[in-house]
Amino acid sequence: MTYIFINDEFVDESEGKINYSDRGYNFGDGIYEYIRIYDGKVFTSKEHYERLFRSAKEIGLNLEGYSVEGLTEVTKTLAAKNNVVNGGVYIQVTRGVAPRNHPFPDASTKPVFSAFSKSYDRPYEELKNGVKAITVDDIRWLRCDIKSLNLLGNVLAKEKAAQNSASEAIMHRDQTVTEGSSSNVYAVKDGKIYTHPANNLILNGITRRIIKKSAEALNIPFIEEAFTLDFLNDADEVIISSTSIEVMPVIQVNDNKIGDGKVGQITKQLQKSFDNYIESEA
Repeated sequence: MTYIFINDEFVDESEGKINYSDRGYNFGDGIYEYIRIYDGKVFTSKEHYERLFRSAKEIGLNLEGYSVEGLTEVTKTLAAKNNVVNGGVYIQVTRGVAPRNHPFPDASTKPVFSAFSKSYDRPYEELKNGVKAITVDDIRWLRCDIKSLNLLGNVLAKEKAAQNSASEAIMHRDQTVTEGSSSNVYAVKDGKIYTHPANNLILNGITRRIIKKSAEALNIPFIEEAFTLDFLNDADEVIISSTSIEVMPVIQVNDNKIGDGKVGQITKQLQKSFDNYIESEA
């Protein structure tokens, strides 16, 4: 039996039903988070759910009656019910079920929560050897700081990466690198880490925040400054990060080898620091 969480209940996945009038289905009108499970413990759930509530506020979604602590317990319970020792829990919230009409429904419409879990191991081989990425135009909307369900631009970018045997698509607006289709992006040059500022054009990733803390602890300059595709291609090291891929080295972008084509020393330092963070926090 595999459990999911829907409408405030844990039920078998075969019983999970979504109404055809759910605004998440019709409009992508909702938000989500994804939380890692390491050795049976939730990782950085507080930070993820604080961001969920921020996203809700930004789109006018009322989550009254829910809390960071309560949703963390939902995550723990769902993972335990499905015996997820290493893996993750996906949780989303839509504005609820209402007749299809663009304006918000009245205040009596309750948001719909749903969540599922899955087991998988850490991407050890890729973390050790690095991955390939391609570059694509960033065609998304201008509120990428909101973790919304509107991911078509991301999906199209990721599919293009897959078609080119790459792990990620690094997006850019007029040659300025923003982020990956499902990751944040960093270029290391002359011992310094550069990454796009955490504004409306990127999602301020939880792993990104850990990398920033790690860099500060390691006395590695962490510069939140936009950079170009040329700068990316000329970088000594390139890194992408997310909840699922952690601190991932990129050794090739399009047909361009990054540095010497091997995982760099700053990347390795950040990976070690991230491992230590998992041990201390999970």
